[in-house]
Amino acid sequence: MRHLALMTCAALWANTVAAEPPLTVEDDLGILNPQDTGREMLTRKIEMGVIDSVTCSLGINVTKNDNHALARKLTKQCAEAGYAKAMTWMSQLENNGLGGEYNPDASADWDRKAAEAGDPVGRFNHGLNLMRGHGIEQDEVLGRRYVDQAARDGLEIAKRLQGADYDLDEVTPDADNWKYAPLF
Repeated sequence: MRHLALMTCAALWANTVAAEPPLTVEDDLGILNPQDTGREMLTRKIEMGVIDSVTCSLGINVTKNDNHALARKLTKQCAEAGYAKAMTWMSQLENNGLGGEYNPDASADWDRKAAEAGDPVGRFNHGLNLMRGHGIEQDEVLGRRYVDQAARDGLEIAKRLQGADYDLDEVTPDADNWKYAPLF
């Protein structure tokens, strides 16, 4: 009997998930049934200039849903508003040519900004960029300092790089030999 009840609940849930959202109606009294989730909500928040931690955290999901232009627009606004995690994500977008051209210099600059904002991942990535000279002038000594700070911040991959005597192949094998090729 319990199994049947679970199957019934699952079927009802599936029908609810598959159902179309209620029609949004906007008039002089306001918005009835606003789309408070998904791309429509993000687009509306960007247009309204609403930048907050919850909205900014959704940028990665938009990228994973292949809307790189929307992800770039949202992430850039969040990064420019000072959200360090958005800075590291902006670096990733620039470094992989998602929603724009491949730009290692801009990528390195976003990592630097995240590092300066105190983000451990930003520090680690900035350190890697400095050690490699990727998008920034090479400076292995300064790069190691950033990696060391990321390790002190508790970032495990930074500790792993330290343990490998800063051998970059330990954390990004063959990265120096990669050729840029657009993902899409």
